[in-house]
Amino acid sequence: MASHQPTWAPVQSTAVLGFAAMAAVGATGFAAVPAQAVDSSARGGTLLLAQEHDQDESVAAPATDPGLALTERIQTQAVQQRATAEDAARRQAAQLAAAKHARAQQIAAEDQARAAADQAARTRAAQEQLWAQQAQAERAHAEAAAAAQAVGPRLGTLVAPVAGSVPGAGFGQSDSFWAHLHTGQDFAAPTGTPVVAIGDGSITSAGWAGAYGYRVVQTLADGTELWYCHLSAIGAGAGAVTAGQPIGRVGATGSNVTAPHLHLEVRPTGGEPVDPSTWLAGHGLAL
Repeated sequence: MASHQPTWAPVQSTAVLGFAAMAAVGATGFAAVPAQAVDSSARGGTLLLAQEHDQDESVAAPATDPGLALTERIQTQAVQQRATAEDAARRQAAQLAAAKHARAQQIAAEDQARAAADQAARTRAAQEQLWAQQAQAERAHAEAAAAAQAVGPRLGTLVAPVAGSVPGAGFGQSDSFWAHLHTGQDFAAPTGTPVVAIGDGSITSAGWAGAYGYRVVQTLADGTELWYCHLSAIGAGAGAVTAGQPIGRVGATGSNVTAPHLHLEVRPTGGEPVDPSTWLAGHGLAL
């Protein structure tokens, strides 16, 4: 009977150990099995290897702090927002600068347009003024030409026939020595005093003329004849003469002469005599 004794004692011991391990797992979540209670050759070695594997994974995995992660995310978002704001500010500044440059160009173009318009207006006003002056000058020239044609050729500057002489008998006077009214203007002067041409013209007659004595006839540009009478000498017998050129000398030749003097007659177009004083004054020469 002794040789057939049952062998359940080790199994019971193993069961007791299993219950102890389960109690430890239920209390702490992990089984704290003493090393001497585990046989390395038993099947319980598999549990020990799994535990060691779990411990290695827990050591290799780094712990992550949720607060630090949130801070990093906030910082990243802040950096991105700042970069976005800076980029938007740069774009806005570039747009403002472009708009300002475009406005400056527009203002410059408007200023140039106004300056060009002002210059064109001044040029047009100057041209109109020049045209008006030209038209006025043409009208004045036409009026002068018409006036010259109405009164005949210009005679130029006239001079007194005898310098320093004293006017004597005038046109239209009567005297017992004259058969008719006086037909000229007398200039009293000593014998030999030079007699000069009153204006520009030509000598058309010179010589003895009866009661007029020695006479020189000068024809002016408008056809008016000037008679220089009672001369003591003739200085120009023919040809062109100019105003102030000597043509004879004062005398007392001819008839009805009581003293030396120049008898001057003015006969427009060679016709009837007119008052020499009035004619000379009308041409700018006052006696």
